[in-house]
Amino acid sequence: MRVSVAIVLAFISTAALADSTGERKSGDRPPSATDVISGLYNFSRFQQGLLESTDLKGNAEVKNLAALRAEEAVKRDKALKQIQEAIGAEPRVDKTMSVSAGLVEPETSDGPTYVRSFYASQIPEYESAIELLERYLKAPDNAALATFAREQLPMLRAQVKDAGRTMADK
Repeated sequence: MRVSVAIVLAFISTAALADSTGERKSGDRPPSATDVISGLYNFSRFQQGLLESTDLKGNAEVKNLAALRAEEAVKRDKALKQIQEAIGAEPRVDKTMSVSAGLVEPETSDGPTYVRSFYASQIPEYESAIELLERYLKAPDNAALATFAREQLPMLRAQVKDAGRTMADK
């Protein structure tokens, strides 16, 4: 299952890769639809990287969560692809660092340090995606993407809260 999710996500992210232009600070111009699509594809690539990292190092808990998040990323990317094609957006490629570089190498695959680092690595990525969507919704330039952003925000906010709580519990 994870392999098929990885292949589909890799295909989608290869077709329309992201860049960090969607991660501009508040003082800059509002993000465009292309910036948002790019930023969300980048977020999906991060989630895919987590799945690939857990195949090598993770325990059952993190493997299952990473697989779930990668599946959600595939669904999100499919919806984004439709919006992207409808508006003719051309997301830009980002050279991202390896996700595993931010994760602690555990002595055993069930190490609590690794589990904490797994959750901790997600929080800034979620916060960046949430901030991007919130800024976009202040001055959206595409109705379909604005609707999509409004639908995604509650889920992303809940997931980042869960990651924070779980990290604190570990």
